[in-house]
Amino acid sequence: MKLEFLFVPTSDLAASLTLYRDTFGFTEVWREGEATVALALPGSDVQVMLDANDPKAPVGPLFVVDSVETFHSGRSEALGVVEAPTEIPGGFLATYQDPGGATIYVMDQSTDQ
Repeated sequence: MKLEFLFVPTSDLAASLTLYRDTFGFTEVWREGEATVALALPGSDVQVMLDANDPKAPVGPLFVVDSVETFHSGRSEALGVVEAPTEIPGGFLATYQDPGGATIYVMDQSTDQ
C-alpha cells in the first residue's frame, strides 16, 4: 500500500490548476481528459490530483495497492464502505471512511496496459 495522491475535487479545474501550478509552483505530471490533472509537489513522491468529475467528493488520500478486490475483501469490515470497488480507466477504485469519518480512496492499476 502506497500513498500516491492527495485527491482534491474541484468545481473549477482551470482556477485550481492556476493556483497549484502557477502560484504554488507545482509541476504538471499528467492529465486524463479535460477533468483530471496530477501535479508533483516539490520534495515529495505524493502528487496532488485535481479532479472536476465530482466537485462535491471529499478530499482525501488515495492509496495504490496491487488489487483493490483483495484489499476490499480483507479490510472492508474495518472501514466504512462508501463505494465498493468499481472499474476505472486502468484498474479499480473503492472509497472508504475511516473510524473518524475521513475519506480514504484505494485504487489499483491492474488493467493498465
